[in-house]
Amino acid sequence: MMVRPQSRAAAVATHGVLMLGAAIMLLPFLWMVLASLTPQSEIFSGALLPHPSLAGAVENYGTAMTRIPLLRFMVNGVVVCLAIVLLQIAIAIPCGYALAKLSFPGRAWLMAAVLLGLLVPVQIPTIPVYIALAKAGLLDSYGALVLPWIISVFAIFLFRQFFVTFPDEILDAARLDGFSEFSIAWRIILPTAWPAIAAFSIFSVVAHWNDLYWPLVVVTDPDLMTPALGIAYFRQLGEGAGQVGALMAGGVVVTAPMVVLFLAMQKHFVRGLVIGRH
Repeated sequence: MMVRPQSRAAAVATHGVLMLGAAIMLLPFLWMVLASLTPQSEIFSGALLPHPSLAGAVENYGTAMTRIPLLRFMVNGVVVCLAIVLLQIAIAIPCGYALAKLSFPGRAWLMAAVLLGLLVPVQIPTIPVYIALAKAGLLDSYGALVLPWIISVFAIFLFRQFFVTFPDEILDAARLDGFSEFSIAWRIILPTAWPAIAAFSIFSVVAHWNDLYWPLVVVTDPDLMTPALGIAYFRQLGEGAGQVGALMAGGVVVTAPMVVLFLAMQKHFVRGLVIGRH
């Protein structure tokens, strides 16, 4: 087929705009990585980008790893994110299945409530949730970091959209074979839902790994701080006030796991979102 010059020009222009946007978004991350490898005295030497060196890397990463318990913050992040995402999935899958495949009074109202829940900012229930956790004696604990997030309306909506596409004939055959609705959800539908699970897991893990707002509200013990709060704690101590390179090194260490996770799961992430659109 002959490609029209107008179409080729439009494609080149579109890709050019996308590449420019990608460069603008990636430039801060590039600066962060280069600054983490540059001696503190040379970071603001006047050049557009810092000039990395082995001595700068040793200085900055050494400071970041020794002045604060960065590995402890990372372990806390892993524990909190895994607990949240596993509980969210365990609750959202049966809820999404019920909204997608079961007929019961009030189903439409429940679905409307889920959609309305997507519109509520997380800051709105902060005060009542904080008071409840304080009265339960759960402040400064993993419970305070995990429990408020175990029900995700976004997860319920995503799984509901995914389960709608599942053939009803297979479910009817399973019911004739004596499967309960609970067994159908976990033994038949769940094995097909890995793309949706992967897509939601990335959303959830990245959101809670980078969350500063809620840990800042409920945690004061450094041993329970998550990665984002740990970096802020480093600066508040005064240790990182003049140590831009060390702060950037901590940022690289905290950011790298999320980049690796997304690159490893990107195919499932895209497939889960595409299927969930139907």
